[in-house]
Amino acid sequence: MPGSREKETKEEREGIGIEMTDYLVRGTAAQAQIRAFACTTGGLTEKARSIHNTSPVASAALGRLLTAGCMMGSMLKGENDLLTLQISGDGPLGGLTVTADAAGHVKGYVNQPDVILPANAKGKLDVGGAVGKGILRVVKDMGLKEPYVGQTDLQTGEIAEDLTAYFALSEQVPSSVGLGVLMNRENTVRRAGGFIIQVMPFAEEQVIARLEKNLSGVSSVTSLLDQGSTPEDLLMLLLDGLDPVCADTMPLSFFCGCGRERVERALISIGRAELEDMIADGRETEVSCQFCGRRYVFSPEELKKMCQKASR
Repeated sequence: MPGSREKETKEEREGIGIEMTDYLVRGTAAQAQIRAFACTTGGLTEKARSIHNTSPVASAALGRLLTAGCMMGSMLKGENDLLTLQISGDGPLGGLTVTADAAGHVKGYVNQPDVILPANAKGKLDVGGAVGKGILRVVKDMGLKEPYVGQTDLQTGEIAEDLTAYFALSEQVPSSVGLGVLMNRENTVRRAGGFIIQVMPFAEEQVIARLEKNLSGVSSVTSLLDQGSTPEDLLMLLLDGLDPVCADTMPLSFFCGCGRERVERALISIGRAELEDMIADGRETEVSCQFCGRRYVFSPEELKKMCQKASR
């Protein structure tokens, strides 16, 4: 049936109704002188867009940070370790927060999801203008007494360049970060993904030179993904001539582990005085999860029980 094939082609062209399987690939090159990560995140970025009803530029910013969170989360060692990426900028987005674990679960939100800005000088979504000047914070909770906290000033607000600077300044690991989100005209996510390439301290000069040459030939992650490239293809391209090895893959998903008990603990933690104010109001209290939008409603009677457990 020619008509059905025509429709399928249009869907493929517009990226509509096609299931996107998100996953990450980890690899090495030049006999472990380089470690590399690449992923496709169109599905989870679209889920975040749908949950938060983000504008195109907010979707692009959040999708980039979610993609980075997936790859940086996979660097964590312990199964209970948690990574948080926070961007605080003076642009209209206000800021973004993403958390990720070592198992491919990520979630995030943007403070002002409905920001609309004109395209930048290159005709692309102006993520840098939406984020503005500010700070990038990386928090790693690895079960120790205090979490590790790294902080750098934003370089461009475009997120990839900011993370490249973070790795160099805070972790002393020369890195190249590429992140991208491509939107459809109707404000759904068409493609999203990225890569992180890191050079080990013992890397030889000729290895670094070849890597730099390869990186200079890649201008757009989303263009490659839109042409059908997989994360494996990205690594093969970026590590061409350096004996790349794809070590393993990991599925990725937007996942929020919030629940009623966790929200109750959060309410108890705010203290008895605030709980008593809620009880005095005499109405049900509704709490929404910032990450997934799920709503939890508590009656005055339930608040009274929490109040007994709370400290002043």
